Amino acid sequence: MNFEFNETQLMIRETARKFAEEKLAPSADDRDEKEQFPFDAIKEMGDLGFMGMMVSEKYGGAALDTISYILAMEEISKVDASAGVVMSVNNSLVCWGIETYGSEQQKEKYLRDLATGKKLGAFALSEPEAGSDATNQRTTAVRNGDHYLLNGIKNFITNGANADVVLVMASTDRSKGAKGVSTFIVEKGLPGFSVAKKEKKLGIRSSDTVSLAFQDVRIPVENRVGEEGFGIKFALKTLDGGRIGIAAQALGIAQGSLDAAIKYSKERKAFEHPIAEFQAIQFKLADMATNVEAARMLVLNAASLKDRKEAYNVAAAMAKLYASKVAVKCALEAIQIHGGYGYIREYKVERFLRDAKITEIYEGTSEIQRVVIARSLLQ
Repeated sequence: MNFEFNETQLMIRETARKFAEEKLAPSADDRDEKEQFPFDAIKEMGDLGFMGMMVSEKYGGAALDTISYILAMEEISKVDASAGVVMSVNNSLVCWGIETYGSEQQKEKYLRDLATGKKLGAFALSEPEAGSDATNQRTTAVRNGDHYLLNGIKNFITNGANADVVLVMASTDRSKGAKGVSTFIVEKGLPGFSVAKKEKKLGIRSSDTVSLAFQDVRIPVENRVGEEGFGIKFALKTLDGGRIGIAAQALGIAQGSLDAAIKYSKERKAFEHPIAEFQAIQFKLADMATNVEAARMLVLNAASLKDRKEAYNVAAAMAKLYASKVAVKCALEAIQIHGGYGYIREYKVERFLRDAKITEIYEGTSEIQRVVIARSLLQ
């Protein structure tokens, strides 16, 4: 398959690379240490069109393809995976979900500000008892005339503390199980809607991950996305695309780890020689580069299928499964090449490892990706 990029895609990649190096890199370590959300950077990303990359121009988006999106995601995540996941959720889950399945009224009201970065979105599916088993929704939405009353708890919600708009999955008919789950657009500031807890995390510490609480929150009927019972299908279809974004994030972390390892191996001397001259180090670098390139091909393949409007759910699962594994492996090897210096925060590779691990967990664990892949093989 030919992945020769066109002029627009190359321009997007270079713009993202320059932005990451000039705007994100100087503050990435400090924000990680302080668990500080990158407000200014996200606003600038919105100005550059990175927060609504695949949204049509009609709704204020950049109207770019998925390939452009993953090229930008890789460059951003190579420097700052926290900014990468903020970008991924807003693009892959929120904007795509509303544009693909929302009503015209919902698109006009919410999508434009989300696509331009004026507002930030979050995606609320996970619950304390509904992680990999996403159908086990305890959050409820009971219809009462022209509105629903929303009650429940969502956890591990990326962007949750700073989101203006949250897509919330809730059960509208528990007797129907998965077929009784619906999706709602919930605005920040509604009475009864609160941030319950901010998580203290191993990695991606500059992004916010929180629990959200809903107590008799009145949601207008017109804020339901699709028909009642469409919620789980909405979530799974949306997550298929989200996995491509997270795979690109993982790819960025892996590439950042490789770049750091190459640079250090040329500078660090042992026995009066740069360690890059030692075969043990060369073999590590060779394996890292091969794994990164293989991951890149899987990510590009999934993105290409999505752009061609072909089935991409299995390709997305493969890309996320492998790229996340490579991210962790490359970060570990980068630390090993750095030796003792890799274990201290003066160097970036320890952050890469902390950031890498979550890519094997969120938007579907590696085990769930294997379930998706295996089912496709055995059907």
